[in-house]
Amino acid sequence: LKDPNEDTEWNDILRKKGILPPKETPKEDKEEEQNIHQQSIVKTYENMTLEELEENEDEFSEEDEAAIEMYRQKRLAEWKANQIKNVFGEVNEISGQDYIQEVNKAGSGIWVDDLYFPSIPLCTLINQHLSELARKFPQTKFLKSISTTCIPNYPDRNLPTVFVYYEGEMKAQFIGPLVFGGMNLKCDELEWRLAEAGAVKTDLEENPRKQIQDQLLSSIRCSVPSRRDSDESDDD
Repeated sequence: LKDPNEDTEWNDILRKKGILPPKETPKEDKEEEQNIHQQSIVKTYENMTLEELEENEDEFSEEDEAAIEMYRQKRLAEWKANQIKNVFGEVNEISGQDYIQEVNKAGSGIWVDDLYFPSIPLCTLINQHLSELARKFPQTKFLKSISTTCIPNYPDRNLPTVFVYYEGEMKAQFIGPLVFGGMNLKCDELEWRLAEAGAVKTDLEENPRKQIQDQLLSSIRCSVPSRRDSDESDDD
């Protein structure tokens, strides 16, 4: 009898007609194919984030659960380590000597630095707001420093001054009381300013200052008589 696995044109015809069974794959080829498939699966796991592993959990077979769990734990450990590493939660005071090390050479991340002077009320207000924002956004590093210790002869008229740094480069600066709106500045207004500069990720949907301005305009419109009402009063 001829070998049904033999590569002949006649055997190929018989296989197509279903007379002969499909050609058997050699054991070595099967093992190689399984190894390639397994490597492909492992590579898929390696490229997945923790969220992607959870989203695709139902699509994997029971045989893959051990590998999935291993990579899930790996991603979870990396995420936790990053969270612990980048948590600040308070405004730290720095001196002029610390400035270069803490800001310009601080590596990856986002920094908010406030130059202030203790006797200026608006500076005190800004620092109070920054303390609250530091607790709300612990991934951002908040710093404060007395202006004269960092920049000799820095004019008081420029205070408060807030700088936003990313990767050691300045991305935004807010200089002087007019920029902040004076002592009426609210914490959420400062949060919005910092969010626009990329320092924090706010959940505010619009500028709080705009809401106040809209309310003021609305009250002004209500208090000013219309032209028609004014004419009727003159007639009387």
